[in-house]
Amino acid sequence: MDRPGRAGRAARLFAHEFLIVAMNRVEDHKVRTLWLCGALHAFTHIYHVALMPLYLLIQRDLKLASVEQATLLLTLMMLAYFLPSYGMGVMADRLSRKRLLATGLAINALGYVGLAFSPSYSWAVVCVMISGLGGSFFHPAATSMVARLFPLNTGKALGLVGVGASIGFFIGPLYSGWRAESAGWRAPVLELGILGILMAGLFAWLAQEEPARDRSVKRVIAGEKLFASPALCLLFIGMSVLFGLRDFTGSSMGSLGSLFMQNACGFDLRQTGTALSAIFLASVVSNPLFGHLSDRGRIRWTCAVLSIATVLVALFPRVPAQWLVPTFALYGFFFMASYPMVEAALMESVPDAVRGRAFGFFITVAGLIGNLSHWLAGYWVKGLGTAAHSAAAYYPLYGRLALLLFLSLLGLPCLHAIRRKEKPSDQSSAGVSAVGICDPHLDSATPGEPEGFK
Repeated sequence: MDRPGRAGRAARLFAHEFLIVAMNRVEDHKVRTLWLCGALHAFTHIYHVALMPLYLLIQRDLKLASVEQATLLLTLMMLAYFLPSYGMGVMADRLSRKRLLATGLAINALGYVGLAFSPSYSWAVVCVMISGLGGSFFHPAATSMVARLFPLNTGKALGLVGVGASIGFFIGPLYSGWRAESAGWRAPVLELGILGILMAGLFAWLAQEEPARDRSVKRVIAGEKLFASPALCLLFIGMSVLFGLRDFTGSSMGSLGSLFMQNACGFDLRQTGTALSAIFLASVVSNPLFGHLSDRGRIRWTCAVLSIATVLVALFPRVPAQWLVPTFALYGFFFMASYPMVEAALMESVPDAVRGRAFGFFITVAGLIGNLSHWLAGYWVKGLGTAAHSAAAYYPLYGRLALLLFLSLLGLPCLHAIRRKEKPSDQSSAGVSAVGICDPHLDSATPGEPEGFK
């Protein structure tokens, strides 16, 4: 008489154990995919900064009239990187994000391989734009993918992915400056391109595909508007423009800093690469640290790190040459930490059905503004003439950058207002994770305002 009861208990126990094992396997796959996204993030940003120490070498090798043409290469690469971002966001909302990420890195790396063999400036322009196009696949797909896989601690997860960016930003100028000093500028460009192709294949093999959406969710994605009202659209544009000022300052600290250190401080290629890398080395710690802290206070922590970074930008050209590297490191510790916090806040502000498009729109506007900095840095330094060899001549330039970074803080109340105005119509696209677990950050006591926004 008791055997059916025993069999039932055994079946329930087996089901429970099986469920635990299955959940652990899912969690392992999610963590592995998170770290693989971090590796792709590293390569994406290696390609953004590896050219910075090489401007003067590229100018001499391609017989360019001025360094402005060499810095324009990076501007054109980033133009090709940012312009397609909204379209990439549309694809990230509808297609396999894993495949988009692997394909994007392969194209990005192939552009670098082509650049290494460019016989002329016109070919170099084509290759950097191909590379930039490949890079545009990453952020809309990766940010949406991570936010969906880790709905409970989005800031921490994006902070860990941000470690990849920090490593990429660190390795890029360090390796290219060191390698170019003995082998010329083409060798590091070729080698980094080949490594990127290999990494794209590894990601395609090992990364986890997201759980398939059911038909009802696909219908929500197809029909969901990006902006619920014109007021929300204007707020989003304003927020994107203001954070574009942050990106302008950040990009300028790389390109203008490279020219400042070589012209006014007598740094060679290796020293310049090492100094630029210091910006990003410290952010290996600050990205996950502040990303985790911001899960309990997104706005106040972002405001704090950007305010401190503003002061350091203004001070940078005034410090003695031997203190430039530590100053760069301290600046990077605070400035770079703003990225995962803002991205997490943005992902929490919109439904999952439009996250790819939202981030694509954001990065298109903010990125295009920030991207002007590379060309303008060359233009400003060219305008200094012989004064470019004096540190004092750079004081007004860095003062402008500090002011722009301070103004970018106005993007935070805009982001806060977007979160309060956004009322997702479908719970499956807003407050529920990919596996149907409600996210407390999207289900707080105050309607429409997660705890992390305080």
